[in-house]
Amino acid sequence: MDMRQLKYFVQIVESGSLSKASRQLFIAQPALSQQMTRLEEEVGKPLLVRSSRGVKPTDNGEALYHHARFILRQLDQAVSVARRDHANVSGRVNLGMAPTTVCAIGLPLIKHLSAKYPGVILNVVEALSGHLEHMARLGELDLAVLFSTTAALDLTVEALLEEELFVIVPRDSTMIAAGRTDITLAELAKLPLILPSPGHGLRRRITLEFDRVNLTVDAVAEIDSLPLLMHCVADGIGATIKPMAAVHALQNAPEQWRCVRISDAQMVRRNYLYALAPENLSLAAAVVRDELKHVARTLIEEGRWQGVRLISPGDVPEPDDEPLHGTPEDPDFEDLPAHHAA
Repeated sequence: MDMRQLKYFVQIVESGSLSKASRQLFIAQPALSQQMTRLEEEVGKPLLVRSSRGVKPTDNGEALYHHARFILRQLDQAVSVARRDHANVSGRVNLGMAPTTVCAIGLPLIKHLSAKYPGVILNVVEALSGHLEHMARLGELDLAVLFSTTAALDLTVEALLEEELFVIVPRDSTMIAAGRTDITLAELAKLPLILPSPGHGLRRRITLEFDRVNLTVDAVAEIDSLPLLMHCVADGIGATIKPMAAVHALQNAPEQWRCVRISDAQMVRRNYLYALAPENLSLAAAVVRDELKHVARTLIEEGRWQGVRLISPGDVPEPDDEPLHGTPEDPDFEDLPAHHAA
């Protein structure tokens, strides 16, 4: 499958006729039909229903059509960005991210953009995911990193990365024996835990795994502020369960912490990159979107953003197949008031 085939397919669907599409694409109809036959063979499913009245997409074809339009628009924007002088790209871009995401990528992204696109002013909005979802739906954000595929239906969404959740304690803590690299849920249930309050998505995710093995989560403290929570962990009050990026919340050395895997539960959280619809997305915002993905990839590949894995483009599960991350009405636990940093 190549971009040319996708372009042909989109034009056929929008024209409703092979003959009309062939005229608009300036390609002979037999050649166009042959390209579509090859595309259907590569996909392994019928994509078009042909009749005397023209052509219509099948259900599989309709799904491919929407994804293909998105891909082609991104390609056009990428070409536009590549042709522009970096110094001439300018504008203000509002980017929403949760606190742990800011811990991992906030500073590297700002430094990268300042050096490469000095005319772009990035306004980072750090807030709880529910508040960011609300802002995104109101059109107050150009871009946002969120934890659900249904956070803002009018925006485009693509899977960005998947974070693993770890048990985090200070390096010198005796709560987990030195040298241990993993811990079971049963062992974890015996530790003093500092967790978000029960109404938040990450807490519900943790509770779900404990319930699965008939264990109870007993928190010694419930804290909905990331810095305060990590201060309490650093002070030895208890352990927490968080993405590894949380070790940067206090701006101290990551080596001061231990991140221990949970051996008998798969606790993960997917991050999705949202953007305004292509027709509403400014060139500066398109640049930030692409550079954010580039910076994230670089940080992960260089080992500077640990405990995460990149997700292939287009790998977006249906909402019912997602792990429990929280919803717009019941957001992720990182419940901080909105904080703007231009």
